[in-house]
Amino acid sequence: MGVKTMLPNYELGFYALVVTCAVVYSGSGIFEASRDSMNRKAFRDGIKPGWHYFGRKMDVADFEWVMWFTSFRNIIIFALSGHVLFGKICSMTVPQHRAVMYMIYGALAVLGSMGLVYLMIILSHCLVLYSVALAKQKWLCYLAGFCCLASFKVEPFGSWQSGFVTGAFDLQDVLFYGGSTFTIMRCMSFALESSEKKEGIYSIFDLLKYNFYLPFFFFGPVMTFDQFHAQVSTRELRRKDDEMKNIRVNALLHVGAIVAVDIFFHFFYILTLPSDLKFVTRLSDWSLAGLAYSNLVYDWVKAAVMFGVINTIARLDHLDPPQPPKCITMLYIFAETHFDRGINDWLCKYVYDHIGENHDNILKELLASATTFAVTTLWLGPCEIVYIWSAVNCFGLNFELWVQKFFQLGLFAKLEAKMSGAMSRRIRAAFGAVNFWAIVLYNILALNSLDFALLVTKRLLVTGFPVSTLSFWFITYCGVQLIKERERILAIEEEEKGDKAKVE
Repeated sequence: MGVKTMLPNYELGFYALVVTCAVVYSGSGIFEASRDSMNRKAFRDGIKPGWHYFGRKMDVADFEWVMWFTSFRNIIIFALSGHVLFGKICSMTVPQHRAVMYMIYGALAVLGSMGLVYLMIILSHCLVLYSVALAKQKWLCYLAGFCCLASFKVEPFGSWQSGFVTGAFDLQDVLFYGGSTFTIMRCMSFALESSEKKEGIYSIFDLLKYNFYLPFFFFGPVMTFDQFHAQVSTRELRRKDDEMKNIRVNALLHVGAIVAVDIFFHFFYILTLPSDLKFVTRLSDWSLAGLAYSNLVYDWVKAAVMFGVINTIARLDHLDPPQPPKCITMLYIFAETHFDRGINDWLCKYVYDHIGENHDNILKELLASATTFAVTTLWLGPCEIVYIWSAVNCFGLNFELWVQKFFQLGLFAKLEAKMSGAMSRRIRAAFGAVNFWAIVLYNILALNSLDFALLVTKRLLVTGFPVSTLSFWFITYCGVQLIKERERILAIEEEEKGDKAKVE
């Protein structure tokens, strides 16, 4: 049934009340567990001194977040501030050559931070994939690209290449593998776009300008080459209405998110608690479910902050980068679950949509999703937990299609046609609630551990049945209805904008 089906306001108000009460109750359990476990010996490495005047310590279990705001903070501020200043000067003086200027600045920044040998390794991979692109054969581009990616993600080849980089500092491994793997993805995009170019081929300088754009180099996101090339080739640089205002607002929101996470980590030890299974088993079902859910929300916030800061700088350079990921709170469909929209766009364009086409055929969809998750496994680095994560998420994506096809059969289609739109929406939300928790349980595999994921699953589905299981299902159902209401409002707004554009 249509997404614009309304529900009574009192019903939506009841759903909002139920969800709010559940979040507060679950959060209070996590807060008490955090307070009681502050001085546990098992948490000594994950919880460090913080706000002494509040009597709180801080959860520092996430090395990425700590890295950004301690050892990497000054480097980020210095390098990106220099890029913004340099980019502004180039945009004002030589807008037609700004991509070349970005390339020079990016290459010098990589040289200064990682050394000449690392720069040579990156350039050698760029040269290999550029040479392959000259053949204009897609299969060859895929083969060479995935072999290059495997050379960084599969041992002993990864260690062999990293061994050439002399010296050692805290961030060397992070910057080495981040810059290397994102480089391969960009080079593959360049090669695949070149193979589709009807006349001639893009130059090696087009590839270098694309790859050495500093804001995207080490941590992404990945913009496909066709989009990047079209945007940096524009000579007339004009801002949209209120664009600078939106950039400033987004920048302030990211600063606010950073402060909010810092405050949150002083009162809720959501990352350290799952590391001690003996302690976690003593938590209530509500606290355990809230802990699993909050881990996914935090990972989304982390991705949103990282890509948000980078995207803000890219917008200052008159680019339109991939958007930050969709909040996990607003997801109940596997097809929309991703924490890096740039990689997701890359996979959809070159793998998933290329094989699955319109995604209606079950066999093609199975092949497309299996291939996509195989590439994702290589991208993340093959290991046991990644294999399990890929397998269950691939299953979830296909199971969605199987269920959809099943309920499109004549009998069910006739039954739904007889229902009111509101009743159809309620039934669909009930299935969406199951999907929501499948997404949570499948993804905490990668964020925490297999043991923690199994513990949460057992408590919610086995030992907690039927009270906890049905309670969480109903609460999640209420949440899905609120998500659907937001989607309904957005759909109406989009339709009104379309109608207005047609009139104008």
